[in-house]
Amino acid sequence: MNALKTYILPRLIQYLVVIFIGITITFIIPRLTPIDPVQNAINRLTSYGGIYMEPQAVESLQDTLKELYGLEGSLLEQYFAFWKHLFALDFGPSLSMFPTPVIEIIANSLSWTVFLLLTTLLISWIIGNILGGLAGYFKDKKWSNVLAIIAMSIYPIPYYVMALILVILFVYVFPVFPMMGGYSIGVQPSLTWAFILDVLRHSILPAISLIIIGIGWWFLSMRSMTSNVVAEDYVTYIEFAGLPRYKVLFSYVMRNAILPQVTALALQIGGIFNGAVITEVAFSYPGVGLLLKNAITNGDFNLMMGIAVFSIIAIATASLVIDLLYPLFDPRIRYR
Repeated sequence: MNALKTYILPRLIQYLVVIFIGITITFIIPRLTPIDPVQNAINRLTSYGGIYMEPQAVESLQDTLKELYGLEGSLLEQYFAFWKHLFALDFGPSLSMFPTPVIEIIANSLSWTVFLLLTTLLISWIIGNILGGLAGYFKDKKWSNVLAIIAMSIYPIPYYVMALILVILFVYVFPVFPMMGGYSIGVQPSLTWAFILDVLRHSILPAISLIIIGIGWWFLSMRSMTSNVVAEDYVTYIEFAGLPRYKVLFSYVMRNAILPQVTALALQIGGIFNGAVITEVAFSYPGVGLLLKNAITNGDFNLMMGIAVFSIIAIATASLVIDLLYPLFDPRIRYR
């Protein structure tokens, strides 16, 4: 009961406050911009083929679009209506893919993003931390310095540059993988091995671009933290006590050095709901990142709001979960 009052409850309150403030900012900022989504939609409609609309028709269309965008009434009325629809998970229809509901579009794209980003994040996290821990503990070894140089050379490369390099190498020079898409054109999505293998083949290049850059980051951060932990007095003591080096490394050094990496992993897991925008756009991968880019390009107000809200909730939830579970990883923290 004491743990609930002093540890869990304050974090739950903080979690709700963060979501409330984040969603409120998401509601306010688009309305402070000079962009008028209603007028943009009308302009796009009338620009196709030089369509002329009577003033009464334009006014009727404006009223309809304001209702679809949730822009009816005063700002306060819009705000309360926004929260009412949010609790019902109703973001309205997508204006660029009308009349499909926003929640349905996000759900379809989210499965692709979670598959790609969660897999690549976990692979890069595991490999990067293991290599970084070894390099930090054996920092005087030649191979450790070589790995550090490689990681420092790779990490600053933007995702999209790595994506373009891979496309040039494995699409044009060595035509091994497809250039874009989540699966081949004309293939019907189904739970068959042929479709699964086709999806995996299309995901290899974007996955490799994310994994390579990710390993560079996790390696450098883990190497730095491991180097600091190795210098601690308790590590020197247990080494003088004659414990095997592998036991010192995995049971004492990496176990303490990896704690900040666990926090960073949780935040990045929450962040996958944003999608890897540039990578997904470069490969035309049908995830949330490409969806967000198309929503911005088409001025799809409802879709942008839906993606932003999901992102806020996901990152806040990931932070809450890791905060509540942190005492299981760090024995120095207790529920008290």
